[in-house]
Amino acid sequence: MKKLEADILKILEEDCRYSPSKIAVMLDTSEAEVSAAIKNMEESGVIVKYTAIVNGEALSEEIVQALIEVRVTPQKVNGFDAIAEEIYRFDEVQSLYLMSGGYDLAVFIEGRSLRDVSRFVAERLSTIDGILSTATHFILKKYKIEGTIADRPDDSMRLSVQP
Repeated sequence: MKKLEADILKILEEDCRYSPSKIAVMLDTSEAEVSAAIKNMEESGVIVKYTAIVNGEALSEEIVQALIEVRVTPQKVNGFDAIAEEIYRFDEVQSLYLMSGGYDLAVFIEGRSLRDVSRFVAERLSTIDGILSTATHFILKKYKIEGTIADRPDDSMRLSVQP
């Protein structure tokens, strides 16, 4: 990867709202070079998506999020890929990772209630052929999301400590 592309990625990872012209100024290069580099990274799959990081706790509606550890029996031909594909097609699934260690897949899901999440695990996820077991962990509070601090304490409510 070229230095320009690496620098552009670093800026976009920090805030994807920057325009090519603003990035060009920041990197002391032309807007055309920045636009071409971004287009190349999009077409090659380096940049997959531009998205907002949402702190669900700040919303008025409740969202229940969970991490589900899944142990599976890999298939002879496709290994973990076929089971992973079946799982990531569910709308509830936000992220899915192949892991090393005590379990095989880490599934991050969202639901409207604890019941929604438990129903998903019991009726949809655990019924997939090849799944041996699941362990569901509910996310209680987010402190940092995708590198961004989510829960900033209100300093005005803190008592000052003086000697």
